[in-house]
Formats: sequence, structure tokens, C-alpha cells
Amino acid sequence: MHIHILGICGTFMGGLAALAREAGHTVTGCDAGVYPPMSDQLRALGIDLLEGYGADQLALKPDTFVIGNVVSRARLANGAPKFPLMEAILDAGLPYASGPQWLAEHVLQGRHVLAVAGTHGKTSTTSMLAWALECAGLQPGFLVGGVPLNFGISARLGGLAAGRERPFFVIEADEYDTAFFDKRSKFVHYRPRTAVLNNLEFDHADIFGSLADIERQFHHLLRTVPATGRVIVNGQDANLARVLAQGVYSEVSRFGMAGGKAPPDFAASGEPGDFEVLHQGRPAGRVRWALPGAHNQLNALAAIAAAWHAGVPPQQACEALARFENVRRRMEVRARIPVSGGSITLYDDFAHHPTAIRATVDGLRRQLDAQGRQSERILALFEPRSNTMKLGAMKERLPWALENAALAFCHAGGLEWDAAAALAPLGARAQVAASVDELVAQATRAARAGDHLLCMSNGGFGGVHEKLAHALRKP
Repeated sequence: MHIHILGICGTFMGGLAALAREAGHTVTGCDAGVYPPMSDQLRALGIDLLEGYGADQLALKPDTFVIGNVVSRARLANGAPKFPLMEAILDAGLPYASGPQWLAEHVLQGRHVLAVAGTHGKTSTTSMLAWALECAGLQPGFLVGGVPLNFGISARLGGLAAGRERPFFVIEADEYDTAFFDKRSKFVHYRPRTAVLNNLEFDHADIFGSLADIERQFHHLLRTVPATGRVIVNGQDANLARVLAQGVYSEVSRFGMAGGKAPPDFAASGEPGDFEVLHQGRPAGRVRWALPGAHNQLNALAAIAAAWHAGVPPQQACEALARFENVRRRMEVRARIPVSGGSITLYDDFAHHPTAIRATVDGLRRQLDAQGRQSERILALFEPRSNTMKLGAMKERLPWALENAALAFCHAGGLEWDAAAALAPLGARAQVAASVDELVAQATRAARAGDHLLCMSNGGFGGVHEKLAHALRKP
């Protein structure tokens, strides 16, 4: 089969392209404004990438078009279609499907699907879970919205492990809508046997009107889990408790921190970098690793609990996580720049929601403090790039998110709300820039030896890492 993918460089669609290629299909695709790591991965696979969405791509004559949710029926100011290829497909009556639909029909059928859902931590937890299954010899397939460093790729088909009825497939289960013609959340297509609900709060203000709307979609996911399946849920999340209260039809296993009145099935006790895992109140293993933050501690518990449902003993999963190397763009050290008096460390992180920004900053602060490096500052550089943040839906939470950063630098170019006003509670600790170059100049002037420059965005951030490294190396 020849498939042509519209929006191929998105993390999900790029992973789908890799799976299709591995399965022996001919894969081509188009996109606009691409950036690594997905563009690099696709080119390494030999997949032809076309720039833009021109109607002339009909000449490729694929068997079907797979449509990413970046594609719409939108019109430009002059009345021309924003995606002329999509209009040509519709006019010609050619076959097309959404990415999640194609994946469900051509990859997921017949597999034990382990789906990881939640507002935050999906990519990290999916990667941890896939690695735990890999170390147990279960040969999992996976599709992750990033590149796990242990695997070096975002997706693979996997295989059938000896003595197992079905192959395992671990997938990052996104609540964002499927396509312009299918407004259900992507994850309702996956029909998991193991469903992880990591956390839940308001996000995606461009498609959801309220938290209740998102909770309803999460409950739709629960309706697809068989009675012999299992839901792994963060037992300390009140919003998820409301989702379960709407009805749950399978086994439920809860995870969380130790010490509460109702101990969860899987609990953590200790610091995020070195903690004991308790299974039903009894020691079951220990995780010692370099990942910072209590959020990663919870991600680990979710992965261990889900791996247990797949038959991996908790001790074995803990041992696997001790060798987990994280995911690209998750607290990834991009450079250590020598400067007078020491060095400056430059990080790249995908955080874009205020809760994720706070978790990332706090995790690094906690790690530095535990190492006796209290004097070293965190300079947070971020751009409100997600659709939710562009709308300003949670701008009032940014000062809270950045509370533990010594300084904050916001790229406000293109925003329709006043970033300076939103960050005013931080006083002189916050600066706003209309361009990435201006932001780099601000941060470079402020940086000093021992600082940690934490760049946070769900996009390419205008090449900010390379620009910072170049500017900081100048004498």
C-alpha cells in the first residue's frame, strides 16, 4: 500500500510514518515549517518529504491519504484554501483516513495495547513503559510523541514474545481531537487493554470549552477498555476520580505517593532521584536514576503499574528504570558553555502548560539543592506556543509556574494578550521579548557562571538553543 501523509512531521504522524514504512508500505508525506527531531528521523528512514500542501501532490496517486489534525478546511484572507491538497482530495472523491483510524486498522488490531493518557507526562511515561517491557524481553512495539534515548526512534512495530498470546504495543494516548472530520479524542481509536490515566487538568482551550468536556472524553476512553483489562490511575487526582465516578468497567489499579489514608496499589517513598516502590504496602523495588522532579516519580509508578499488568514484576521494572535515559527534549542538556569563572548549562524541554513549566523548574531546583548547589540560578526561557497558551487561557498561572526561577524570559511575539502584564507579579525577575533574537540578547546579558538556562517550548523556539550557545561563547 502507498500512503501519503498530510502533516507528516508532527510527532504522532511521523511515528505513524515510521511504522508504516517498517510494515512494508510505501510512505510519502508533506508538511510545512518542520523542525527536528521528527524531520531528521523521517529523512533517515528514506521517506520523501514534500514542502507544503499543493494540489499537484495528487499526481503521486497513493492508495489512500492519511490526514493529520493540522489539516483543516480553513481559508486564507484572499479566499484561497489553506490546504489545497485536502480540497483536491475531497473534490476527486479519493480515499482518506485520519492517522488514529489508520493506525487502529493497520497496526493495533490483535495486539495488547497499553495506552498512556494524561495532560502531562504522556511521552515520558510511555517511554518508561516501553523500556520496562523491552528489558523484560517482551519486544514491545511503540509510538511515542518524542524520541526515547534508550531506543533512538519514536516508533517501531515490535514482535511477539515467546509464550505470549499477542504482541504488546505501547502508545502515547492523546486527548486532542482526531481530525477536522472526526472531533473525537485520538485515544478512543486505540481500544487499550491497559489504560494509564496519569493526571487531568484543563488544556487545549482551542477545542475544549471546559474541564468537564475533557473529563467526558477520558470517560469515553474508559468505555473502550474490556472487563478483563485494567485502568491504571493516579489515585491522588480529583479530576480523574470524577472520571471514574462516571463508570468504570474493568479492573482499577491506583498509584501515588506513600503516606495517605488510603494507600494506593503502587506507591513511592523517598526523593525523586532515589525512592522505594511499594506494591500493596510492601517493598517491591527501588529506583535510582538521574531524572529530576516528583512528576517523574509519579510517571515511574504509572509505568511500573502498567508493566505489572503486562506480567513484568515490579522489581524488574525498577531495575529497567534505573537504566532509563529519558526522552529528547525532556530536560535534555544541549550544551555546557565555558565562561569566565565556570560554565553555563543549556537545557531543552517540551514544557508549555503552566503546570508542566512549574514541574520542570521545580524538579531542576530540587535536584540542584539536593546536590548542595543552592547558589546556582535557573533562568527560564519560554514561549507560550501551544494553542491553549496563545489564547491566553492560563496566562494568570504563569507567575506561579515560574516562581522558583531566578529570572524568566518570555518570547511574546505574535501573542494577542499582554505577556508583560501577565508576568507583572514577578516584577524585575521577568522580561518580555518580541523576537527570539531579543530574548537571546536579554538572557545573554543576564547569564553568569553557574547558571542553568532552561528553554521550554513545544516547538522549535526559533533556534534559540543554537543562538544562545553562540552568543554565550562570544568573548
